[in-house]
Amino acid sequence: MFKLSDTHEEIRKIARKLADDMLAPLAAKHDREHLFPAEQVKKLVELGFMGIAVSEEDGGSGLDNLAYAIAMEEVSRGCASTGVIMSVNNSLYCDPVKKFATPEQKKKWLVPFASGEKLGCFALSEPGNGSDAGAASCTATLVNDPVLGECWELNGTKAWITNAHEAHAAIVFATTDKAAKHKGISAFLVEAGTKGFSLGKKEDKLGIRASSTSNLIFEGCRIPKDQMLGEPGAGFKIAMGTLDGGRIGIAAQALGIGQAAMDAAVAYAKERKAFGAPIEKLQAIQFKIADMALRLESARLLTWRAAVLKDQGAKYTKEAAMAKLAASEASTFVAHQAIQIFGGNGYVTEYPVERHYRDARITEIYEGTSEIQRLVIGGNVLKGE
Repeated sequence: MFKLSDTHEEIRKIARKLADDMLAPLAAKHDREHLFPAEQVKKLVELGFMGIAVSEEDGGSGLDNLAYAIAMEEVSRGCASTGVIMSVNNSLYCDPVKKFATPEQKKKWLVPFASGEKLGCFALSEPGNGSDAGAASCTATLVNDPVLGECWELNGTKAWITNAHEAHAAIVFATTDKAAKHKGISAFLVEAGTKGFSLGKKEDKLGIRASSTSNLIFEGCRIPKDQMLGEPGAGFKIAMGTLDGGRIGIAAQALGIGQAAMDAAVAYAKERKAFGAPIEKLQAIQFKIADMALRLESARLLTWRAAVLKDQGAKYTKEAAMAKLAASEASTFVAHQAIQIFGGNGYVTEYPVERHYRDARITEIYEGTSEIQRLVIGGNVLKGE
């Protein structure tokens, strides 16, 4: 029988208590008013949730990716916006810095972020490239500066960047050799407040409204040469590898949203009466609950499997894509069915399921759309992987 370790069960218990006591009670207010959940994020920091799979030596908690997936689900069950803030810092910022930074770079660009002292973001997408990550029009050119000497100058715009307005630094992907196409993309570490680096307006989104999403704008932004992450031209490879891990985080986020919607629907079905009895007695409602539970449990096992494969150092690209696809589509399905169970009450903001439906929708889009996941899965299966 499959059973989580005592450590993983304890992580689940701690994260669940946080979700119930501190996240869920304020999630609607934060969503409605577009408020960054600052106090909630501070609590994540106290619990060591902002760098879960980073070693203690580098400022993290020294746990594994399964612990991360479990904590992410529970946090997102309480508040999806808080979940994505945590996900970006863990998966998209700390993970690639942990893998590709030099020991000197880690002191500045990893330790304070894994410990939660600072918050990071990941800048890959652009206004015109969407899922075509290799078509980066943002450029980085070597120039001579009177203060910095030979340095990199960044020009261009990055779009849809989560944590943009709160992040202290960004991993930015820019073209350093246009002729080499995707092999000419490099990654850079850029500090917020650097001259020539500014932010666009906060996007007014359908869901996860308590997290900021914005453009990062680079206009003659000059940074020292030693702020390149990894080797020249390795940016596309870094980005794709990072997204593999990020998909585990988003799968867990989707599971949390879906579980919150199902929990609400089950409680409502026990209370709401029709035809002289609670609607939980109706076969139509029981069938909906069964389908909801089946999809969530199946996606959860796929997500845990991908996390364990990553922890084992095995290939997990296909499995992460499967987990993200299954969990995001399950989340949208479950939230949809929850609204049906609530009926008219599901359509108003007095009840939480309309928010869960809005929050679930983005999980099928960011860090690779459902269509991209199918391409990744299909391509790997056809290669025999």
